[in-house]
Amino acid sequence: MVRGPETFRGYPRPSGRPGIRNHLLVLNATGLTDAAARRIAGALPGTVFAGTMFGMGMVGRDAELHLAALSGLAVHPNCGAVLLIGADRTRLDQLIAVLDRDGRPYAALGLDEVGHDAHLLSQRGLALGAGLLRRLSAQQPQDCPLIDLLLAFECGLSDPSSGLAANPLLGRVADWLVDAGGSVMLGESIEWLGTEEELARRAATPELGRALKQAVRRRLDLAHAAGLDLLGTNPNAANIKAGLSTIEEKASGAVQKAGTRPIRSLLAYAETPATPGLHFMDAPSYSPESLTGFVAAGAQMILFTTGLGNSYCSALAPTLKLSANAATAGALGRQIDFDASGLLAGRTMDDMADRLIEEIAATAAGQLTYGEIMGEGGEAISRFGEAI
Repeated sequence: MVRGPETFRGYPRPSGRPGIRNHLLVLNATGLTDAAARRIAGALPGTVFAGTMFGMGMVGRDAELHLAALSGLAVHPNCGAVLLIGADRTRLDQLIAVLDRDGRPYAALGLDEVGHDAHLLSQRGLALGAGLLRRLSAQQPQDCPLIDLLLAFECGLSDPSSGLAANPLLGRVADWLVDAGGSVMLGESIEWLGTEEELARRAATPELGRALKQAVRRRLDLAHAAGLDLLGTNPNAANIKAGLSTIEEKASGAVQKAGTRPIRSLLAYAETPATPGLHFMDAPSYSPESLTGFVAAGAQMILFTTGLGNSYCSALAPTLKLSANAATAGALGRQIDFDASGLLAGRTMDDMADRLIEEIAATAAGQLTYGEIMGEGGEAISRFGEAI
C-alpha cells in the first residue's frame, strides 16, 4: 500500500495554491524588453525569468491563450512577488489587473516610462526587484495540506523502460495523490493516439469522453493537413532507435502516467483545474511548450520521465527527472533526480512509489533538483496562430 505525508512545506498565497518555492519572478510581457528583463533577473539572486518574445500583433485565440499563459505565470504559486517589465504601461495593464486581484507583492515598469532607454529600464527595474526580494526574504515556509498540491507529469525521449516502469510508477503516484484529495495533470494530446477509447471510458461524463477523442483527432488532422507522417516525427528518430516504432506504441506507454482514477476534465492550454482529481490538458507535445502550459495552470512541481535522457526543466516549477533505464540513470547521474531502474530488477511498485513520494516531499520542502542547481529551466509559451 502506497503511503505518504498529509502536509508539505509551502508558502501560502493570498489566493490560490501555496508555493513550494518563494521566487521573485521577472516577467517580461513584450519582445522589445526581453534583453533588459533578462539583465534584471540575472543581477538579482533567487530570481526566475519568464516571458515572451511576442506581445504585439496577436489576434483571436492566439492572443487569448497567450495572455492566459502570461497571467498564469504571474500568479504562479512558486512566485512570492512579481516584477513586470514591458514596452509600455498599456501592454502591462491586463497583467497588473490580474496581480491586483491576486494580492501578492508586485511592481511594474514600462519602457515608455524611462524615455525608451533600455539601460535606464534595467537600472530602475533592478532597484524595484531588490525591494521585492527584501520583502520575500522575511517569509518562511509553513505546513500546507497535501490536497493543495498540483503535480504535472511529462515524458520525453522515451524508450521501452518508460512505458514498462517509469510511467506506471507515476501512475501509482497519481492514484495516491488523487485519493488524498490532490490534483494531477497530463498533456501531450497527440500522445493519446491509439488509447483514446480507453481514456474516454475513464472520463467522468460521456461529453468529456467525446472531447478527449476529438482533441486527439484534431491534432491528427493538423498533422495530415500539413502533409506530415507522424512516424519519424513522433516518435522521433531517437525514440525509434530505442525501440518505440509508432506513435501508438509510444502513447500506450505515455498514458500509463495517468494511473487508474477517473478523468475529471479536459483543460485548455494554461487552464487551471477547477476541481481536485486527474485532469488532461489539450496541449502540444514538445516539452518546453508542454511544461509551460502546466506551469501557467498552476502546477507547483513537475515529474518528468525519460528513457534516453532529457535535461529540459521548467524555470518556475521544480522538475524531478526520473528514469527506469539503468544505463541512463548511471550515465546522467547529475541530471536524473530519481533512479527507478530497480523496477526492472525486482523492486516492487509500491516500494518504489513510497520512495518517490518521499522525494516529492523533500523537493516540496526545499531540496533542489539537478535542473534547479544547473540552471536548466526555462518557459516557452505556445503560439496558436499567425500575427498581424
